[in-house]
Amino acid sequence: MRSFFRTLVGQGVLAGHGVKTWFMAWFMALTKTMTRTWTLALSMALTMALTMALSTTQSLAQDWPNKAVKLVVPYPAGGGVDLLARALAYRLQDKWQQSVTIDNRLGANTLIGTEAVAHANDPYTLLFTTDATFTINPHLYAKLPYDLERDFTAITQLVSFSQLLVVGQRTGINSMAELMDLAKAKPEALSYSSYGPGSQPQLATELFKQKSGLSILHVPYKGIPQAIAAVVADEVSMSWSGVVSAKPFIANKRIKPVAFGGKTRSSFFPEVPTMTELGYPEVDANVWVGLFAPKVLSSAVVQRINKDVLAVLNDATFKANEIDAKGYDYSGLGPDEFNKHIKAELVSRKTAVKLSGVSL
Repeated sequence: MRSFFRTLVGQGVLAGHGVKTWFMAWFMALTKTMTRTWTLALSMALTMALTMALSTTQSLAQDWPNKAVKLVVPYPAGGGVDLLARALAYRLQDKWQQSVTIDNRLGANTLIGTEAVAHANDPYTLLFTTDATFTINPHLYAKLPYDLERDFTAITQLVSFSQLLVVGQRTGINSMAELMDLAKAKPEALSYSSYGPGSQPQLATELFKQKSGLSILHVPYKGIPQAIAAVVADEVSMSWSGVVSAKPFIANKRIKPVAFGGKTRSSFFPEVPTMTELGYPEVDANVWVGLFAPKVLSSAVVQRINKDVLAVLNDATFKANEIDAKGYDYSGLGPDEFNKHIKAELVSRKTAVKLSGVSL
């Protein structure tokens, strides 16, 4: 306090300026000192709070999950997407020491399952779906019961794959040229199956029809297994299918591949030309599979899940048996990169959907 008064005297504050002036100077000096003290105290308190919050978030991420986890798959059991989800769930059970179950909520071109996860907003219910959910459906429907930005957080894109255009054995078709000749000679004689209105097979086929001028009847089914079974049973003439679903039927000569939807030929069927080679580069028959979390999940837990999923995908045995052997291409995108990819594809798919003429 003495040093404080000496400072005032040294600055001439107490020299002939009266009590009022002295009091104002004293009050301002005291306020300045208190302000510095409170600022320092507040800064220390905020630092401690942030440190505790970070520690708590990291702790929660390490503790998650502390109960069973559910993966909602908006496709029927037995298809390629479902089988991949089950293989992943089996591995994650060991890693998380919790039960990881599959809930097949099929219907309405993935809308039913996706809406269920969005409305549940449960940190232990995740969505395992394809690109159709977030890059195609927004262009097919005037209004969706879910929104990517509002309801979900992208965790990782696991794999991608291109589809084969396959025809039934009884059609007698052995190539795309023969398919087109038959369609031109007998309009409405050919039909194709899909796993629902607005699904990838319908978009690809309708776009092909637009470009080729062919007339091929659309017959929708509930899922990929049913759509392929329809070709095998000669209920329809053709369909698009992933390698994992079509491979056993091709091996048994029940169906025959005539075109491939990728930019380069399939390593499993190198003799099959791509749609680009056949003169239809616009026909997009490519699919990716991704994992999504409801917004309620913290970023720390999302990063934890991403890390654990990528660890499974990069396991040598899992990669050989569940990715390479089934014709998938490993993606392994993280949350930020995956989100950017979705937004870019949302724009590019708008043109494809418009050209196909499909709307729901």
